Amino acid sequence: MSDTADVVLCIASYEKGQAFLEQAASLGVSTILLTAEKLRDGRWPLASIAEVHTMSDTAEPAEILHRVQALARHTHIARVVALDEFDLEAAALVREDLRLPGMGQTTTRHFRDKLAMRFAAQRAGLAVPEFVSALNHEDLRSFIEAVPGPWLLKPRTSASAIGIRSIATPRELWRTLDELGERAAEFLLERFVEGDVYHVDSICWNRALQAQAVHKYGAPPMSLMQNGGVFTTRTVPRGTDLSRTLKALDAELVPALGMVSGVTHSEYIHSRADGKLYFLEIAARVGGAFIAELIEFSTGLNPWREWAKIECALLRRQEYSVHEVLQDYAGSVLCLARQQRPDLAPYTADEIVWELDKEHHAGLIVRSPSPQRVRELTEEYALRFASDFCAVMPAPDKPTS
Repeated sequence: MSDTADVVLCIASYEKGQAFLEQAASLGVSTILLTAEKLRDGRWPLASIAEVHTMSDTAEPAEILHRVQALARHTHIARVVALDEFDLEAAALVREDLRLPGMGQTTTRHFRDKLAMRFAAQRAGLAVPEFVSALNHEDLRSFIEAVPGPWLLKPRTSASAIGIRSIATPRELWRTLDELGERAAEFLLERFVEGDVYHVDSICWNRALQAQAVHKYGAPPMSLMQNGGVFTTRTVPRGTDLSRTLKALDAELVPALGMVSGVTHSEYIHSRADGKLYFLEIAARVGGAFIAELIEFSTGLNPWREWAKIECALLRRQEYSVHEVLQDYAGSVLCLARQQRPDLAPYTADEIVWELDKEHHAGLIVRSPSPQRVRELTEEYALRFASDFCAVMPAPDKPTS
């Protein structure tokens, strides 16, 4: 590639972000994809990518930096995008080293490190379940004396509910920390709050949120990760106090954590005990589990494509704005499937607008102008999926592609 062409480097340890790559190409921006060797032959939109390069499947940020430095000898890399959460640190390191715009390592920690994001959320005025680093034993003793259990022991830099452990007693806590050894410093301890979990997916431009989509999970992600089951999420009725409050919280949180322009996926829990909304976590990425498709059907905005538009606008020093947002409602139903190719033919509602095409997975999205109809369908289909398809696998300690 010419060393004078401005390109966007996309780093992907997992197979995702195809819509981002397609949108960038449609806007005339060249992208280079740096992905894991095992994903070289993945379902990438090759016609939309200028070059594909690979890194080792277990590449650490320093190794990725060396790989990018080699590419930068012959290519003018203007921007760096981490398509997956686990590439955020590497992207930040590359930006720091190549002196490129975008989030550096300190700001990135607010969107990767669960301990850092909790401190930042507290400073921004949000309610956060009581927490403490698992590093200092005296701090831990004081915490468990003051905060009644059960507690959650959470990896600081894992994604979603991966690796979270439920702790019922002090004895169980100390035994678990002994098992972790030096790795205990990579965890935090937090009061368990029971309640419904919501996610807010936002599009940010110049520190202002241009669009927000609010959805409610069926079973909490942590419960699904540990016990298996059917994943559902659906749009929260617009104009309700709950929807407005969640949007307002996110509008305070996102710029306070240092996001200037990009996309975010935040989670909050509505406590059954005290009725408060507590911050759980935030990520500077598009939500997983096909949430981008869900949002597109309800609003007309695909977060992957909007993110690509933002990166292209920043590259060209142009302005960005969202187009008119639809006001439909959508819900998704997903699960691991016992069958290699689950048969969704018996699911015949007119509101079904999308079906998942992935081996040993069953999934669909429904759309309607009625939030009640979406709720009815997602609840009915979740029960049917559990009977027709659902397979359960042991919860992973580490992410899998």
